[in-house]
Amino acid sequence: MSSVAVDVHQHLWTPAFVRALRSRSAPPFLGGPDGWTLHLPGEPPYKVDPRDHDVTRRAARNRGLRLALVGLSSPLGVEYLPPEEAWPILDAYHEGALSLPAPFGVWAATCLSEPDPARLAADLDRGAVGLQLPATAVADAAGLLRAGPLLRVLEERGLPLFVHPGPVAARAAGEPAWWPALVPYVQQMHAAWHAFLAVGRAEHPRLRVCFALLAGLAPLHSERLINRGGPGRGRVDPGVFVETSSYGPRAIDAVIRELGVDVVVNGSDEPYATAPDPGLGRAAERMIRIANPLRLLGRAGAAVRAGAETPADISAGTARTR
Repeated sequence: MSSVAVDVHQHLWTPAFVRALRSRSAPPFLGGPDGWTLHLPGEPPYKVDPRDHDVTRRAARNRGLRLALVGLSSPLGVEYLPPEEAWPILDAYHEGALSLPAPFGVWAATCLSEPDPARLAADLDRGAVGLQLPATAVADAAGLLRAGPLLRVLEERGLPLFVHPGPVAARAAGEPAWWPALVPYVQQMHAAWHAFLAVGRAEHPRLRVCFALLAGLAPLHSERLINRGGPGRGRVDPGVFVETSSYGPRAIDAVIRELGVDVVVNGSDEPYATAPDPGLGRAAERMIRIANPLRLLGRAGAAVRAGAETPADISAGTARTR
């Protein structure tokens, strides 16, 4: 089973991306004597462990995976920078990530201050399996409208959207270090989940979407949704997926009871967490780690199933089926 398993959610800062962050003097940037201190707006400096982004170490940890998908660290806020600041970092991200060896694959990233569908299409054609957007970009009808041209590029290519937590406001005095992960990240995912179901699906009927961290457990609020006049239970959208990072068997089991096992996919959030063991038996594990991720990826998943391993292989496989 492990030889074809997929992890849809990892982060790996390649040398090209690190150099781009070090070239800046305004947040987000990497500085300090060794160049590994991260500066974000309104945040205290954070010491990054370079071992977390060592390709050889990560590849060893990924042994047994057919595909480990790397995404931009959206909480950095790169996507929201002015185009002249965003694109050098985004280009460096793509340059480094698309050059990674097997089993790595890549989620594309894009500028949101001035969306450029043509540039997104070019990055997808280079081998990205789909697009990652911060949840803050698709958390309401206005955001979905603005992102619409980007989402249509995905629909045209049969490639998915991955929704990941985005930037947060600076922590107030006294808030613990875990606060962003437990409060604003979850709130962002809730908003994005409900916005897509309420507005986005009608506008993008063919789009497959995956929400990180089990959509912040938003699916478990169906009873409250019904009580407030929303749609009833049992209307599971087979093109809307949730991934498992940062949760464990209890949360995964609860979401499966609400949505079924067919839309739950494996994700780790490496290097910040490891992939959870669903604890639900071999059949469910196979669905979560293999069958469901490949279905989420569509044409890219078919290319992986056919033996593609590197971003270039995946790109060639999706081009043949387009």
